[in-house]
Amino acid sequence: MRILLTNDDGVFAPGLAALEQQLRHLGEVIVIAPATEQSGVGHSITYLTPLVGKSIHRDGRHWAWAVEGSPADCVKLAIAELLRDDPVDLVVSGINSGLNAGINVLYSGTVAAAIEGAFFGTTSVAVSLEYDPDADFQSAAVIAKNVISGIAKNPDAQGKLFNLNIPTQATESPTELSIVPMGLAQYGNRYEKRQDPGGRDYYWALWQEPDEPPKEQTDVTELRRGNVTLSCLQFDMTDHGATEEMKAWDLKI
Repeated sequence: MRILLTNDDGVFAPGLAALEQQLRHLGEVIVIAPATEQSGVGHSITYLTPLVGKSIHRDGRHWAWAVEGSPADCVKLAIAELLRDDPVDLVVSGINSGLNAGINVLYSGTVAAAIEGAFFGTTSVAVSLEYDPDADFQSAAVIAKNVISGIAKNPDAQGKLFNLNIPTQATESPTELSIVPMGLAQYGNRYEKRQDPGGRDYYWALWQEPDEPPKEQTDVTELRRGNVTLSCLQFDMTDHGATEEMKAWDLKI
């Protein structure tokens, strides 16, 4: 199995290195990742400047391509150009430093890279670990490898998009895997107002969980319980029911 590995924390991020080591148990791993951190860039892609790719060497051999672009750029360039003559079977994005759950999925460069893989019909998995200054990426990578192995072996997973989140607790003691929908709770709606040395106001975004957890079982609720979560996502944003209803509306131009 050929695996394309990318991320949004940059090609030198510890989560990427840990996941690469584990994924090598499953097959050949090709690393193509952003040259610098791209957290929170969502699904942005580069149109107005060229994409520069630099070969990164380790132990005297080519190890990865560092691309001066977004996570989605990396996957798009890899599948459409760099690996066009020898396609990959799986796209994996991560391990991100920080969970990508609930509505944060829409902002995530990690998830966007996986979405780009799914655009091409390739099974794709985004992997994120709860933020911790002493995060155990090695243990998280083992968990991710086990889940990804199961996904890759299942024919019904072909071409689908998955979002895997690992809480810190799961790297410290046995826990469960919860297959749940993406929550819709909003995070980080507050800012702290500060002043720079010149007296100018500026605002620093704050990480803040919802005041009340959603009542339904979602990735957000299960992560709070310390469980690893896996969600199957889709990128078709059409509200098909509403679209059919709109055909009966008296709309004119």
